Amino acid sequence: MREDRLVSPTLEDVARAAGVSRATVSRVINGIRNVDPEIQETVRQAVAAVGYVPNRAARSLVTGKTGSIALVVSGAGHFFARVFTDPFFGRVVSGISGHLRPLGVHLVLMLAEAADARAQVIDYLRQGHVDGAILVSTHAEDPLPAQLVESGPPVVLFARPAQPLRISYVDVAHSAGARLAADHLIARGCERVATISGPLDVPASLERLSGFREAMARHGHAYIPSVEGNFTQESGEQAMERLLADHPDIDGLFAGNDLMAQGALLVAQSRGLRVPHDLAVVGFDDSSAALACRPPLTTVRHPVEDMSAEMSRLLLAHIEDPDRRVTSVIFEPDLVIRQSA
Repeated sequence: MREDRLVSPTLEDVARAAGVSRATVSRVINGIRNVDPEIQETVRQAVAAVGYVPNRAARSLVTGKTGSIALVVSGAGHFFARVFTDPFFGRVVSGISGHLRPLGVHLVLMLAEAADARAQVIDYLRQGHVDGAILVSTHAEDPLPAQLVESGPPVVLFARPAQPLRISYVDVAHSAGARLAADHLIARGCERVATISGPLDVPASLERLSGFREAMARHGHAYIPSVEGNFTQESGEQAMERLLADHPDIDGLFAGNDLMAQGALLVAQSRGLRVPHDLAVVGFDDSSAALACRPPLTTVRHPVEDMSAEMSRLLLAHIEDPDRRVTSVIFEPDLVIRQSA
């Protein structure tokens, strides 16, 4: 009897699939410089297509690198307890891992909710357990971005830093997205518009709030009632209760994220308001919560997966070339029109 054996794909298999030499495949997989970006992408696609898994021990000996990066989520309070349930963080992980998996690069999740945890993150990176870090920092006063810049490992930040720092980052044009929401509500004929902001110690929340107010002011609306939420559905419900108590005649609402919009929708409908006939609602993110709303939510698309993949590319470039200058990549938002507005 013949015994069938499973044979792991080899570098030669990847080279044939990509139409390049074995040496070129090796250079791409080992992160060696001076390979044309288009060829790198072709090789990465071939790696994914044939299912090649690099020999991590051998690659580490060649490159002096671990083949792992850390995803660090820094900040306590409203974010920390929701890392595993908030759609936002799932989208971040999906975007990063989707880019890294074909390259055989591992992702290590680290939570830095307090000073001792931040110190552990810094030590972990300094000791070379990973080659670099992608940092999601959740509030303006977080000291970790500056601490990581000072300590020296390659780091890329999700969202523009609250203070000027020599660090690469990827962000979306939050103000521009909020303007899209304002313009859409005005185009629908809304005359009494309010907003539920995210936490005001989060720079993105402030940008969305200021962008919305500025756009509404350009449309002649000098005063926009606002209540602060904390990006949860429950906070959206509470904020909507307050808005309707003080401004029962509002006919348009912009919520700083989809979860808060979902909470606002539930409260509005419990009060007998028809959406969008009596109240038009626009969110921000285009997360799974937007489709869970009834009616489905009109929202500003926050391209989190694309941004996360770009952070991965940036970080790998900094790992490959430690002298590479810091850079920023800003994505443009889109308005996704559904039935809520």
